[in-house]
Amino acid sequence: MSFSLDTPSAQTLKSEAKSLREQRARSGQQLSHSAALEEVARAHGYRDWNTARAALPDRVAVPFQVGMRVKGHYLEQPFRGLLIGVQLAHNMQAYTVTIQFDEPVNVTPTFMFAALRQRVTATVDIHGVSPALRGNGVPQMRLMRE
Repeated sequence: MSFSLDTPSAQTLKSEAKSLREQRARSGQQLSHSAALEEVARAHGYRDWNTARAALPDRVAVPFQVGMRVKGHYLEQPFRGLLIGVQLAHNMQAYTVTIQFDEPVNVTPTFMFAALRQRVTATVDIHGVSPALRGNGVPQMRLMRE
């Protein structure tokens, strides 16, 4: 079974149940932990908490983490570097990554003029491919673990 970025984890549902209990308590309604888990599981389309727990991973794996060594292509130029920033995008389908290159990368299409970058920020999907394309249809960034 594969999971996408929009697949919740069991930990996510537990956190939602805790928030639900706190919200109800503020409004004067008592809700047991198990009842909150059941309600959250149904809200996510599962028959009950046990069904949800059996179907979901403990945590959803994150493909990129700060401190990870990476390599790839930025504006069709090869690079190696260190991932110094990772943030899940608002749409929950992509990551904004900041990479410190080992060697500066020329980001101009011609070598008559050089514009070297040591650090860049880009948006990539779970596979490390940028949804933004260059004029020739090639993704702006392709990122992978070193």
